[in-house]
Amino acid sequence: MPELPEVEVIARGLNADVAGLRIESVEVPGLTRLSEPAETLVPKVVGRVIERVRRRAKVLLADLDNGSTLAFHLKMTGRVVHGPKRVAEKHDRILFFLSDGSLLSFADMRKFGYVRCFPAGELERWDFLLKVGPEPLETAPEVLAERVVKRNCAIKALLLNQSVVAGVGNIYADESLFRAGIHPETRGSRVGRARAVRLFTELQAVLRQAIAENGSSISDYVNAHGDAGAFQNSFNVYGRKGQPCKQCGGTLQATTVAGRTSTFCPACQRRR
Repeated sequence: MPELPEVEVIARGLNADVAGLRIESVEVPGLTRLSEPAETLVPKVVGRVIERVRRRAKVLLADLDNGSTLAFHLKMTGRVVHGPKRVAEKHDRILFFLSDGSLLSFADMRKFGYVRCFPAGELERWDFLLKVGPEPLETAPEVLAERVVKRNCAIKALLLNQSVVAGVGNIYADESLFRAGIHPETRGSRVGRARAVRLFTELQAVLRQAIAENGSSISDYVNAHGDAGAFQNSFNVYGRKGQPCKQCGGTLQATTVAGRTSTFCPACQRRR
């Protein structure tokens, strides 16, 4: 599932490409069941100008010139790509034909993602976003640390909890925990304030590096132009169970935390 860096890369790419363009027409090959119905979505967007594309948590947001917002949640296999005009392909869910003759497409092989258009003022009342915690790149590590140090559940579970901090998934939780030297099963209350500050400092560094490297392409993710990311080449632990630790040479292990596989180094990340 695309996480914060992947969605941020897509948002930046789309904003550079489509801001200022008008949605001239829309084709709907087959929306997912979680999407807004075509009969209500299409009239909201046809004729509207895309003013800005941005991100909140793992959601891609396109602000339109009448104050409404087009929201895409990519879930596991969703893709939003800008490119030349073409005919609909197998996994396309909705196609937006733009005023410069180009195409903005939303495709989703597994149909878990969705697209909705929120009228002016309604996005702020969307239940999904109301529950989302602060943005990790816009919040001081000291502030984020206070959100976990009194909690008694595993620190990995807290990082994955979108109400604690927004946009972090399995990849960047594992990588930041490794860099901070914290075992994924350590309870938040046992991490300590200083180590928690270090954790969120490392998380910010990991996220910024991943954005700079175009995100992580494990299976389906591509950026706004259909290109793969490169941060997977920098993984220290994620997906490397049984391989040697790049820091100490020991064998990486894996456990399950919050229903997700968590890879770690038992020597570099001792449990407390």
